[in-house]
Amino acid sequence: MTSTQPPSAARPPAAARSLREHAYVELRNRLMSGEFSFRDRLTEERLAALLGVSRTPVREALTRLAGDGLVEKRPDGGYYPAEPDLAGLRDLYEIRVVLELRGLERALDTGTRHDPELLEPLRDRWRKLRADPPSPDPSFVALDEGFHLTLSRASGNVELANLLDAVNARIRPVRMHDFLTADRIHLTIEQHLGIVEYVLAGDVAEAVRALRRHVGESMDVVEKRAARAITQMVLRRGRTPRQGP
Repeated sequence: MTSTQPPSAARPPAAARSLREHAYVELRNRLMSGEFSFRDRLTEERLAALLGVSRTPVREALTRLAGDGLVEKRPDGGYYPAEPDLAGLRDLYEIRVVLELRGLERALDTGTRHDPELLEPLRDRWRKLRADPPSPDPSFVALDEGFHLTLSRASGNVELANLLDAVNARIRPVRMHDFLTADRIHLTIEQHLGIVEYVLAGDVAEAVRALRRHVGESMDVVEKRAARAITQMVLRRGRTPRQGP
């Protein structure tokens, strides 16, 4: 019997997932490079034509990107590129540093060592990443956040980790700019391993210095790359905003 299903319905689930991921990754990269103006309404029709896919994967990609904080849904019901808040970035990084350093330094105050049952598997995971580093990709931010949250939880104060998680969520859209080149991936892996090995060895003072340097370097990179993307988006403001395909 001849199937009456349309080609899209007959498409294997893996292929559909591949299209969704393609649309998401491609739009994320274009947003982070500043390809769109802040005034550009990101219509499904226009983006589908741009990417060579149907509207469905574009619609799902926009929903994911809104969750990432890279696009925003405005009162007119349309999606637009979200403007990174560089003005508040340093304040949030300052809070992040305070929370993370407190997680390390409380061991000096309480005399209680960080939990090796959390830190040893963490060290082993990052050793594997050093042996087989992933390609540069903004999604590396999730691995980075996982490292810092586990390090914080190992201090024994769960609320510190919860607060850090909340701060990370606010700076995540901008921090994605940190992991766009292989050198930043490799350096982050090395610095993470240095920090966790200092903590496991009981050298908290050196871990504090390494963590402060690590976060400071990350902030400088993020600020420069995000500012460059914003400049590109602002330069496009002068053109007539595109509302459709």
